Order: sequence, then C-alpha cells, then structure tokens
Amino acid sequence: MTNRFTFAVEAVDGAARTGAISMYRGQIRTPAFMPVGTAATVKAMKPETVRKTGADIILGNTYHLMLRPGAERVAKLGGLHKFTNWNRPILTDSGGYQVMSLSDLRKLTEKGVEFRSHIDGSKHMLTPERSMEIQRLLGSDIVMAFDECPRADRPRDEIAASMEMSMRWAQRSREGFNAGGEHAERSALFGIQQGALDEDLRKISADKLADIGFDGYAIGGLAVGEGQEAMFATLDFAPAQLPQDRPRYLMGVGKPDDLVGAVERGVDMFDCVLPSRSGRNGQAFTWNGPMNLRNARFAEDTDPLDNRCTCDTCNTYSRAYLHHLVKSQEILGAMLMTEHNIAFYQQLMQAMRDAIGERRFATFAKDFRRDYLR
Repeated sequence: MTNRFTFAVEAVDGAARTGAISMYRGQIRTPAFMPVGTAATVKAMKPETVRKTGADIILGNTYHLMLRPGAERVAKLGGLHKFTNWNRPILTDSGGYQVMSLSDLRKLTEKGVEFRSHIDGSKHMLTPERSMEIQRLLGSDIVMAFDECPRADRPRDEIAASMEMSMRWAQRSREGFNAGGEHAERSALFGIQQGALDEDLRKISADKLADIGFDGYAIGGLAVGEGQEAMFATLDFAPAQLPQDRPRYLMGVGKPDDLVGAVERGVDMFDCVLPSRSGRNGQAFTWNGPMNLRNARFAEDTDPLDNRCTCDTCNTYSRAYLHHLVKSQEILGAMLMTEHNIAFYQQLMQAMRDAIGERRFATFAKDFRRDYLR
C-alpha cells in the first residue's frame, strides 16, 4: 500500500487488537469510535470540541449531504473538510442504508436505487458510480462501497440474492472509485460484508470482497434489530473471515457494552449516533452504566456526572445543574450532555487500546461489564 493509507497492528490480546491507520490527513488510533456528523455536523458540538474529546475521525452521511446542501455545492465551497472546519480524516457512508430504509419511497433494480427525497419529494437515482462520485465531491478520506442492507429476519434466499447484488455493486464501486483521479490517490475504499446472521453467506461475501481488493472491510447488516446476542454470535465468526491485515469496521454500533464485546471479537472501528442522540435526550453514558438526568433524584445532586470522566462537563458542572438544563429543555443541556457522551466513548476506546497493549483486555472487559451492567 502507498502512504495514502496504511494500517499497522501494534498489539494483539486474544482476538482484540490495537494499531493505527495512517492517512493523508492524519492518524486514526484503533480501536476507534467515529462520532456521526450526519449533516456535516456532530449535533450540538463544534468540530474543535469533538477533536478535544479525542476523536481522530468523524463520519458524514452521503444520502443527507447529497440532498442538502448538495455534493456539488460542497465541492464548490472547498470540500467537506473546509466546509465543516474539520481538517482530520472523514469517512462517508455510501448512502445505501438510508435509501434502503425508505421502503415506501424507493425502487430497487440492478442498476441502483431510485428514490424520492424525504425533504421535498424530488426524484433521485443512486448507483454505485454515483455514490463514488458524491463521496469524491465531498472529499471523503474513507469511501464506503455502495450496498444493500436487508433486515436479518428476511428469508435466506432474499438475503443471499441481496448479498450477491451488493458484491456486484462492490465491483462497480471499486471501478468507480479507481476512476476518481487525484482523490483516489489520497483516499481509501472500504468494502462491506453482507449476509445477515448466516455464516456461509458471510464467508462468500468476504471472499468476493477480498478478490476485488479493498483498503478496509466493514461488517454490514448488523445492529438492525437482531439484538446483542445474535450480533455477538455473528461477530464470533465474521471478523475472522475478512483479511487480517486490513481494518475491520462494524457499522452503526453501538452501546458501550456492544463496543467492548465487538473489540473482544476483533473489530477495529465503530460509528453510532447513540452518544449524541442520547445526550440530546438527557441520557448520559458513564463507567457505572447509563444515567437518565431527567430523573428527579438528581435535582439536588452536587456530584459530577461521572467521577472517572475527565471531560469539561464532568470537571465543571453538577448533576443538579445538568438535570435542570435537561428538564428545562435548554440548548446548553444538549451541548454539555453530548460533549460528555462523546468524550466518554473516546475514553472507553483509549482504555481498550491501553488494555490490549498491556495484554490485560480480558480482565478489563470483565471489570467493565461488572461495573457498567450492574
């Protein structure tokens, strides 16, 4: 691989591993959690605050950005990094998951997906080639192949047919990405393994992706309602099916205990809206489990949100004040709670990186679950 993208595993403890991705715009320490900036912003946070929490990379959403403000407009304004004032790596999803969720507004064919905007009803066509073009216009550092993500409870023959089409789309994504000129020379393309909960289908998908060749590999089709037990059962085999010298990215996950369990099974990268969405709704994640600040018992609690957390929210404000802000629906409450949650996720990732590097991950995971799930 060239200097545009390298991945080095620095330590392994069981199936868990820690390392670093090096790219044009900086290094990404793994295991990594990517805050989600759906519409070119991590909601309720400034980019510099996101970086201060320890985030090395954020995620942008192709579907939402293609509709508003438009990929061509973002490109005209200097690309997503300049537009958002985030000068570190950005991963963009392909738009496939959002389009697939619009079951009443889309038409799926081998070519791609025709859909109507949820904003104004306008008609659009998203294909592997167009997805690559949009992500190129945005200036994405890690580009995701275009795929379909069926629900895990669909019949096996439907899941198999969907997976096979996604693999054909993966090949077209590879070709479209390669045609990207200068952008392709400094960015990376990840393929997405599909197959729902079926080990054989996922093996077929992994082999086809490896034959095409990608810089990294995502595990798609999980965290779509199947539950943690089924997800972990799939992760018991899915990561090992993928090339061992490339990063493995579990899409759309998840709760803190999901992250620990997935790292335990060999996953390197994550994204999820949960820490920011929960923060806006008054829920904090802490080392002792989730905490609902709407609860009246916090009204006169002068303790910090989490005694073990080093974020500015915990260092400055009491639970009583946060309770007041949340109950009053003050904007500052959403900001402070989101900042804490994103910071907590980053501290959790650092703690896992340290534990793997010191070959004590099993003990760390056991202690974490004891405190978090009690």
